[in-house]
Amino acid sequence: SNGHVRDLPKSQMGIDVEHDYEPKYITIRGKGDILAKLRKEVKKADKVYLATDPDREGEAISWHLSQALKLDGKNVRRISFNEITQNAVKASLKQPRDIDMNLVNAQQTRRILDRIVGYKISPLLWAKVKRGLSAGRVQSVALRIICDREDEINAFIPEEYWTLDAKLKADGEKKPLTAKFHGDENGKLAITCREEADRIMDEIRGERFEVLEVKKGERVKKAPLPFTTSTLQQEASKTLNFPISKTMRIAQQLYEGVDVKGQGTVGLITYLRTDSVRISDEADADARAYIAQNYGEEFVATQTVTQKGGAKIQDAHEAIRPSDIARTPAVVKESLSRDQFRLYQLIWKRFAASRMAPAKYETTSVKVAGGDYTFTVSASKVAFEGFLSVYMQEEDMKKGNVLSQSLSKGMKLKLKELKPEQHFTQPPAHYTEASLVKTMEELGIGRPSTYAPTITTIISRRYVSKEQRNLYVTELGEVVNSIMKQAFPSIVDVNFTATMEGLLDCVENGTVQWKTVVRNFYPDLKHDVDAAQEELEKVDIHDEETDVICDNCGRHMVIKYGPHGRFLACPGFPECRNTKPYYEKIGVACPKCGKEVVLKKTKKGRKYYGCEDNPECDFMSWQKPSDKKCPVCGSYMVEKGNKLLCSSETCGYRTDKKDQPDSME
Repeated sequence: SNGHVRDLPKSQMGIDVEHDYEPKYITIRGKGDILAKLRKEVKKADKVYLATDPDREGEAISWHLSQALKLDGKNVRRISFNEITQNAVKASLKQPRDIDMNLVNAQQTRRILDRIVGYKISPLLWAKVKRGLSAGRVQSVALRIICDREDEINAFIPEEYWTLDAKLKADGEKKPLTAKFHGDENGKLAITCREEADRIMDEIRGERFEVLEVKKGERVKKAPLPFTTSTLQQEASKTLNFPISKTMRIAQQLYEGVDVKGQGTVGLITYLRTDSVRISDEADADARAYIAQNYGEEFVATQTVTQKGGAKIQDAHEAIRPSDIARTPAVVKESLSRDQFRLYQLIWKRFAASRMAPAKYETTSVKVAGGDYTFTVSASKVAFEGFLSVYMQEEDMKKGNVLSQSLSKGMKLKLKELKPEQHFTQPPAHYTEASLVKTMEELGIGRPSTYAPTITTIISRRYVSKEQRNLYVTELGEVVNSIMKQAFPSIVDVNFTATMEGLLDCVENGTVQWKTVVRNFYPDLKHDVDAAQEELEKVDIHDEETDVICDNCGRHMVIKYGPHGRFLACPGFPECRNTKPYYEKIGVACPKCGKEVVLKKTKKGRKYYGCEDNPECDFMSWQKPSDKKCPVCGSYMVEKGNKLLCSSETCGYRTDKKDQPDSME
């Protein structure tokens, strides 16, 4: 059927609220020919097998097909398999079943809730922001998470700290070793400013250095778990730089099957939408046998790493793994595109590693005394590779500190150099697609099948822009988020959305009736919508007039909202169609040339501050500049919440806004 064949109509909500929320389904445009063809096939057949994907969505497609093809009274059975291989398909034919209406109803409930939210709230956004905007139940929460992180970053005040390294040399050794400052006899000490660093260095310079203790030990690193949907999305983003939608598209191709030379069309991986790390006994045994044969018995895991039990895990499917471990990446490389090969290799290596013994490291930690202060040196080297012989993550590739000389207690060392370095604490990182998926999974928002479409939607609606992997809120996203928080706090509430996911799981398990969920949800939403509508009617939205004169007809141009945010338009539309970019002045003179600083946006919609005389003047700042100058170094200051910070990274001066003199001297 190539996916769904029926859905709710686009032209109306499609849910009959008066008659107990009955959904009205129609055939999806363009699917008529497929259905006509399938009806002919059904007439010829004695038995009909429905073999759609093995999840809620797949179950719903099977049910919609049985309705659209009028299969009632026919010999109809549902089969499902986790991998498209000869054995799996044959086994599923021996275990046919009826359509699981609990699964169908869980999917139906999600669709209805999303439709109610979209069709009730979108007209309000339209009225308030003046363009065809829309709101989604899960998207709105994802947008809020990104907005909250942006607020955290904007409010973050960096703290200064210093590190101090000592280059030390033992007699007869050519190469010095680097020891890091730790503290004194009372424990760890933080160095917060240059004066402190200078004082400690003055005290240390004439002192003798001596090894206080040398500790040898062993560190074990456990093998990783096989991939779930979210961990595959995160790892493919980190190591292959794949957007999440691309990972899912290619994984779907690997699951559905690739023409492998000499083997015909085979499904290379198991089902790609899963939140479980469970592996079938047969696949586990095959993997262990393969590892023993190709790497040696000592590389086979004696016990399997398991996932900490979480209430949010549905555990309906196995983890994502190769359908046959003997089908190594090298065997299928010729049959795959470059991207298919890279993703398959990642899945194959991760699965093989999950069945392997842990890696073992020999560790050495050394404590060195220099006068009243202590320094530390730590080093490690791999003693047994274990799973690292197959699979390494980013952190495994970093070369550990290796001691080229053997140190012993009481050994004297010569100080060659002291190296102080200034640092500032960093704000939380902007979300990437991968870290947003991780956060959504931890908070219980969405399910394996919804992460990719949710992120794709907020980017395509231009609520969020993506630059070099990072996600930034656009002006439009900020407006939509603030309206949603103000008028529909429960919709954008993380806990509410996670609870709703839990209720959908209960529908799937058959412990809650699907209509009960909708009956409880709709009246509260309608109340919020009605209340917001009343308040919105009080907000009379006029186009704000500016002092910018239209070049074509001489009228004062007005500020309008578009899909990319605000712009200037001539009020004489449609006779005059003149438009210009809108730059909001912030009342601050450019620190470089003295002209006005204006609020601008990058091509992708991220806000920044620049000179109105660009490109002649290249001043720009991500933070809002102030009209005050730094009393220490003379650089311009930037606003951070109720504080002013020096824009120079090496200065670190800060003050409260109210403590400043009124003008830029």
